[in-house]
Amino acid sequence: MDSVALILIGSELTRGIIQDRHAQLVSRAVTQLGLHMSQIVAVPDDGSIAHVLSAIVRKNDVVIMTGGLGPTSDDMTRESIAEVAGVPLERNKESWDALYARIGEKIHGANEKQTLVPRGFTRIANPNGTADAFYGYSPSGCLLISLPGPPKEMAPLFEDVIVPLLGRISGHSESVRREYTSFITAEAKLEDLTQQVDPSLQWATRFQDEKITLYLSGGGEEEMDKAIATLRNEVGSCLVQDGDVDAIGLLTETLKTRGLTLSCAESCTGGLAAGAMTRLPGSSDHFLGGVVSYSNEMKEKILSVDPGVISRHGAVSEECALAMARGVKALSSSDAAFSITGVAGPGESERKKVGTVCFAFSAPGQDDVALTLHFSSWGRASVRNKSVIAALLLMREHILGHDVRTIAASWRWA
Repeated sequence: MDSVALILIGSELTRGIIQDRHAQLVSRAVTQLGLHMSQIVAVPDDGSIAHVLSAIVRKNDVVIMTGGLGPTSDDMTRESIAEVAGVPLERNKESWDALYARIGEKIHGANEKQTLVPRGFTRIANPNGTADAFYGYSPSGCLLISLPGPPKEMAPLFEDVIVPLLGRISGHSESVRREYTSFITAEAKLEDLTQQVDPSLQWATRFQDEKITLYLSGGGEEEMDKAIATLRNEVGSCLVQDGDVDAIGLLTETLKTRGLTLSCAESCTGGLAAGAMTRLPGSSDHFLGGVVSYSNEMKEKILSVDPGVISRHGAVSEECALAMARGVKALSSSDAAFSITGVAGPGESERKKVGTVCFAFSAPGQDDVALTLHFSSWGRASVRNKSVIAALLLMREHILGHDVRTIAASWRWA
């Protein structure tokens, strides 16, 4: 086994509506395994996948396909693979049971198509979507791999299942690969930094909604230890964590371990932090609630912020953030609390630079503390999302008794 082809399926790709995120991920992993990436082809959802696939199979040992697994009539990937493999499509019981558990009686009709797998192919469970992946062989021995199109579904399956599969059956074994999670630092900047740290190692990134998964391989244990330590020092404390984690989970686990309850007060983030805290099952055990105090009047009336604080320092100030955190803590009787107030985008009333955000944190056994961060602005949504992640990470560190001012001051690329 040596030659690998990638077929990207979707009219959104061929029309330029969305940008491909799979080609770099696949080609980099294939190359690291010592295989040859022979071609990358994008085809629309118009049935042309059948003709393209039959031609590519004759020239390659492996064909990886992404997309075209949905329930609509123009999603033809599974039918085309079955045709090339010379086998019928059959209902996969595990796929049926999993989809039924997710959508119930809606499975009948078009959705049933998502449970069909070519006879003899192996199903790959997709925990992040409704269409499972699968793989099998053509009569000529070409390995056919079908993955869902959405990045949040495709990337985990590729990294966790397909890369090890290719390593096993090709006889090529990837070196020990470590996994980390990076927060706040932009993906492009993170990739630049990894190459500056040690270009001899193999670095890979996978962008997700609120984090970047970072993979490191190609060196000895001591070499990789040194590289990740250097990267952590470069981006700042707490922004590169071991394993596949998220800021919500890290804070939640700390609250559970310490037996603490939490509340929050938000201005520029408009409830995003509270929404994040309620995302995990059982959140009511430790999260008591949040207050969105967008106007100064709301800050004063609900959180009892002294009007003099705002008149002297403005709503985007550490003094206001402290008052907000203390106010919501008193209002909810929670053990710990944090607040966020800042300028997320142009046109805000505060005469401050866009991306200026103030935070405050209160926790048992710790002095209340406030700090200011200046985020690089890639738009209003970017500032808001970074602010929420920063608040969750720093709240955890404050509970643990760490100096959050020093930690935040070390963040060079926020």
